Amino acid sequence: MRILERFSLSGKTALVTGGAGLYGRQIVRGLAEAGAKTFVASRNLNALGALAQSLVDEGLDVTPIQFEQGDEASTIKLRDRLVSEVGGLDVLVNNAVARPMRAGYRDTAETFAESMRVNATGLFLITRALGDAMAERGAGSIINIGSIQGLIGPDPTIYRGTEMSGWYPDYFFHKGGMINFTRFVASYYGARGIRCNCVSPGGFWTESMPEPFVQQYSDRTFLGRLANDTDLMGAVVFLASDASAYITGTNLPIDGGYTAK
Repeated sequence: MRILERFSLSGKTALVTGGAGLYGRQIVRGLAEAGAKTFVASRNLNALGALAQSLVDEGLDVTPIQFEQGDEASTIKLRDRLVSEVGGLDVLVNNAVARPMRAGYRDTAETFAESMRVNATGLFLITRALGDAMAERGAGSIINIGSIQGLIGPDPTIYRGTEMSGWYPDYFFHKGGMINFTRFVASYYGARGIRCNCVSPGGFWTESMPEPFVQQYSDRTFLGRLANDTDLMGAVVFLASDASAYITGTNLPIDGGYTAK
């Protein structure tokens, strides 16, 4: 097989959780453009339906599925549907994330627990359910979508002159834990032909961001900018494909050099 053919996902089936969000949309597009039959799962089926239809209209194979991360019954139902309809899964992208702690560090214990239910327990449940299904087939790639905030502490200077802040302890907690959970999963399933890796994106530019934040954040990076709507696609397709067949247990920052500076 020639090297570029190893990047192809033709004949593979992929699932992306939380696929209607900022990073999710480009992950879904990237996998589908690489040839994968791509399922996209989230609570909001309306948003998923619109996303899937726009990609189907371009000739891509994308199917929306309703899914409640953190609910074990929903997780099992999703696994059983994939096994029944397509015989299992080749690629799982854990991208779903809940951000309930609107009051940040001063929020309630109940809100912190709700974040952990979705972002920690939910991550474990979906990874175990679909990891076990992959193990029965003897191959697969699991990709966890982390964050640079799982690698470093918050930098209050990038928020100067804005009403923004980085004081969200749950996000730092579960994104940091996701990186070592990636290593655990890589070890647990490795002997059965399943790889698990994590990518940790930096900030994603949106029009709603105040200019002082955009400038101060950009100054923290080597490349002088925030991420755009294609920056994550290549890395995810690479880790999903046979081109990365000997890579597992790794974490790849995709941050324009933010964490290296």
